[in-house]
Amino acid sequence: MSKAPPLRLGVNVDHVATLRNARGGARPDPVRLALAAIAAGADGITAHLREDRRHIRDGDMARLKAEISKPLNFEMAATDDMLRISLATKPHAVCLVPERRQELTTEGGLDVVGQHNVLSPFIARLSDAGIRVSLFIAADPRQIEMAAKLKAPVIEIHTGGWCDAVVDGHADKAASEWKRIVEGAKLAQAAGLEVHAGHGLDYETAEAISVLPEIRELNIGYYMIGEALFVGIDETVRAMRAAMERGRARVQGATSA
Repeated sequence: MSKAPPLRLGVNVDHVATLRNARGGARPDPVRLALAAIAAGADGITAHLREDRRHIRDGDMARLKAEISKPLNFEMAATDDMLRISLATKPHAVCLVPERRQELTTEGGLDVVGQHNVLSPFIARLSDAGIRVSLFIAADPRQIEMAAKLKAPVIEIHTGGWCDAVVDGHADKAASEWKRIVEGAKLAQAAGLEVHAGHGLDYETAEAISVLPEIRELNIGYYMIGEALFVGIDETVRAMRAAMERGRARVQGATSA
């Protein structure tokens, strides 16, 4: 059986900016955190420029693009303003996400089935500019199939429901959500999509999901920034990579079981 492809780690730096913005000023600097994460082994940096600028700001995105040596994944809502900024910034990738002003964090996947007419021109404009487009969606067959029809090369599976169930000790719900993720990743790969995953991942769930050979990238932020407060970002990146590698090492057993 062929070896599973490498698994990349993207570090989301949003909540360094959340901490900075609590007092105003310039520190702590999310770009400094991004550079340190890359030095410790991160494969890329993710940042979500929200419409209300509650954490990452326009200047952060410009500096990240200019200063980091690894790919920048620009998370954004499908709005004309965000399209303009992303085309000017020219990140390696754009991940289109749902966004509501009232939410504390992204609460669910993008409804690409219901919004396909809106999303189609966004995907085309970004792709024409050489920006790789990812759609942040639930592991739902209808959403995955529509993502493929929209010709987005990548999906990122929303893992929040599964992660929350694991942390809360809801075994039945965790098992149900896990089954959806497993089946969704297989369906997406069969449809020709590259599969990423993210939201709510910690060391335990990152190790568990790394066993899925279809997954090519994990994007993790909030948990890693929290851990970095205690042990530093270097140790946090190394520990997350170690967890991912332990999971990847079990791919052969999982796929042959």
